[in-house]
Amino acid sequence: MSAFEQIRHFEDSRAAAGQQARVEDTRFAARQFRADMLKGPKARYFESFDLVKVPYPVRYGLRNAFSRERLVEYMHIQNRLFVVQFDTPEGVKTMLVSPSDHERNGETPFFRRLQDRTANWLTKILINRQNTVPQVLARLGLRPEDIDYITYDHLHTQDIRRWLGTDKQAGLFPNAKLLVHWREWESTKDLNPYQADWYCPSGIAGVPENKVVCFDGSIMLGDGVALMHTPGHTEGNHSIVVHTDEGLWVTSENGVSVDAYAPLLSAASGVADYAKMIGTEVIINGNTLENAVDQYISMVQEATVAGPSKRDPRFPNVFPSSEMTPFWLFPGTRPAFYVGHARHGTLHRR
Repeated sequence: MSAFEQIRHFEDSRAAAGQQARVEDTRFAARQFRADMLKGPKARYFESFDLVKVPYPVRYGLRNAFSRERLVEYMHIQNRLFVVQFDTPEGVKTMLVSPSDHERNGETPFFRRLQDRTANWLTKILINRQNTVPQVLARLGLRPEDIDYITYDHLHTQDIRRWLGTDKQAGLFPNAKLLVHWREWESTKDLNPYQADWYCPSGIAGVPENKVVCFDGSIMLGDGVALMHTPGHTEGNHSIVVHTDEGLWVTSENGVSVDAYAPLLSAASGVADYAKMIGTEVIINGNTLENAVDQYISMVQEATVAGPSKRDPRFPNVFPSSEMTPFWLFPGTRPAFYVGHARHGTLHRR
């Protein structure tokens, strides 16, 4: 397990027998954590970079809420890389959040089948490859050896071997370690068939154990950066919380749009009506449904920690790691609020 500072706020927040009691206890803990984190220092640098747009089933991304589901099967999601730098007693650390190797991630069984049954000309329209991780780092002037950590809110579709290496081949980032909740790491090594459909085959095979740092609960990494356990989408899902001059950004894939955290305001077809009808606060991203009750709680937790967006205070300051993006082929999937891009602070180069 890791030696990072433990965050204690959420340790008993899901202990109640009642489901809504757990929601309220977690909301209370999230308010306290938000207040404490805002009192502390900010991260040194935070910026988002577009990597690839891919189709994703609306029946999963907007679980049960999208009214055109029979006519519009997919939405477009924008996958992003986040580069984060923060101060620690050991100096400035550089972390890559969601560094997807999208050239290999397509081997994930669900997406492999989707590509195999789609004509090549249509695939070129539906999949928009914008940047690779090495291209982004080169533009920033960061060297591979400058990367200290990589992390993902969960390991769906991820192939990390190019970054961390294997027992047969060196990785691109010689000094980097993966920060991952221990439940996510253990699950990825021993998946059942329903979950395996969403994990890249051999995506962690041969990665040296000394390149992996497992943590439990929620942890502070350094000034203004936390990894907050938010189970549900997967058992080991965690959210990345970064303190910036735009407040606390909270990043994960529990929801695929800021609309999913404020569904009564959503512009996506039928979402607001559905939320009003059943009285839900959030719309979960439910492709695997490992634990929908926990995922609901986690999304309330994320929205509460994030607080109001400075861009539009009606919405929470959540930055989905894969964000529902308007696309002409998928009518009805335009969100009411789209984050797009954020940049804060000054990049430190060694």
